[in-house]
Amino acid sequence: MNETEKLQELIDRYDNIVFFGGAGVSTESGILDFRSVDGLYHQKYDYPPETILSHTFFMRKPEEFYRFYRDKMLALDARPNAAHKKLAELEACGKLRAVVTQNIDGLHQAAGSHTVYELHGSVHRNYCMKCRKFYDARYMLESVGVPKCEKCGGIIKPDVVLYEEGLDDGIMYSSIRAISEAQVLIVGGTSLAVYPAAGLLRYFNGDALVLINKGATPMDQKADLLIQQPIGQVLGSIKVNEHVR
Repeated sequence: MNETEKLQELIDRYDNIVFFGGAGVSTESGILDFRSVDGLYHQKYDYPPETILSHTFFMRKPEEFYRFYRDKMLALDARPNAAHKKLAELEACGKLRAVVTQNIDGLHQAAGSHTVYELHGSVHRNYCMKCRKFYDARYMLESVGVPKCEKCGGIIKPDVVLYEEGLDDGIMYSSIRAISEAQVLIVGGTSLAVYPAAGLLRYFNGDALVLINKGATPMDQKADLLIQQPIGQVLGSIKVNEHVR
C-alpha cells in the first residue's frame, strides 16, 4: 500500500478531519509562495518582502507597500486547484470539519469550502482605517498610489496580518478548537516555519497526523503519514463518497 492509498484509508475511516494548509496549497493555482526556489524571497526588490509586509513599513512607506502588494499579493485571476476542490468535497460529504489556512487568497471559499479559518486574514476584505468602510480586492487592485476612502479620505488597509501584528483571537480560538477535537489532521503545503501559526499543531491529540509537502518540515518525524509530493496531485487522486450528509 503506497502513501496515497494510506491517506485514502484514513479519509474513508474517519469523519472528523481538519486540514491545516500554507502557501504550497495555492502554488498550483499560480500564486507564488515565499520560501520555495521560485518564491518571493528569491526575487529582487528594493526591500526584502518580509520588510515590505511589516506593519512598520506599511505605516512609513505606504506607497512602496502598495506597489508591491498590487504586484505580488493580489492574484485575483487565480482559480482553485485540485486541492482546494477536494477539500470542499470532503466538507460537503461530512468528512472534513474545517480548513485552517495561512493563505490570504480566498481560494478555499471560491472552491466551495464553508468552514475556513483564515489565520492571516484575506485580501478580499479591506477597511478604511478611519471610518471602517469596506472595500473589495478589485477596488484595491484598480486604485492608484495609496488607496483612500471615498467617504472620509482615510487610508484603506487590507485585512491581512502583517509582520509585527498579532493574529485574531477569535480565529485562533476556533482553529485551536477544531485542531484539538480532530481525529485526523492533514497538514499540507507548508514549511511550518511561520509562527505562531505553525505552533497550532501542538494542540492536535488525535489518531493520525498526515504531512503532505514537497520539502522537509520540522514535524516530519512526528507524522504518522508523510507524503512528499505536490498536494494538488495527492488530494486530487482521493475518492470522495458521493453521499452528502
